[in-house]
Amino acid sequence: MRRLGRWFGTLNETIGQICRARNQLRLDRLAQHIEPKASWNDLELPEETRRLLEEICAQAEQHQHTRECQGNRHKISRGPGINILFYGDNSNSKLMAAEVIAQLLQTPLYRVDLSAVASKYIGETEKNLRRVFNAADNAGVILFLDEADALFGKRSEVKDSHDRYANIAINYLLRRMEAYCGLVILAAENKDPFDEAALQRMHATVNFPSQGEIHG
Repeated sequence: MRRLGRWFGTLNETIGQICRARNQLRLDRLAQHIEPKASWNDLELPEETRRLLEEICAQAEQHQHTRECQGNRHKISRGPGINILFYGDNSNSKLMAAEVIAQLLQTPLYRVDLSAVASKYIGETEKNLRRVFNAADNAGVILFLDEADALFGKRSEVKDSHDRYANIAINYLLRRMEAYCGLVILAAENKDPFDEAALQRMHATVNFPSQGEIHG
């Protein structure tokens, strides 16, 4: 009986690996697969920022371990994953930090350019986001949503129909982020476009100052 149980366990894991691989192939058509190369030594950051990143890594690792123990790894949980905001002028460090986290968690990293996802046509932005998250849901990956300013920069007081539909798209993105079972990192140059409602949905916000600010 134990041998049979182990056999079923191995079969389930194999099927899970096949499903994850298939969904990652779907995601390859919608996002850029990033091969992590950066290490902690490559990150030139203030000590406070580095400590916060280490805390995020520990939290994400614990979250992943908990899901594995529960036998739910890579399944849609419809519960909170971990949502992080990286902001600041140092774009290279933001992506490298995501690479470091991906290596630690041994989890594939995918970059999505939100400036390319955003569309001026009503409803198209949500459709594009839906395709990304539907593919990512069972792929077991970290989503790095880059150029978030392009989308959140349009979030303002509703003055016309375009403002209203931009807010609908942003609200849709935030809902999908909350429902995603893994780690989602929003990357932006500026924190200003993110209102209090958006920031409250983030588990952490990390500032990446420019090299001039670090050494100034």
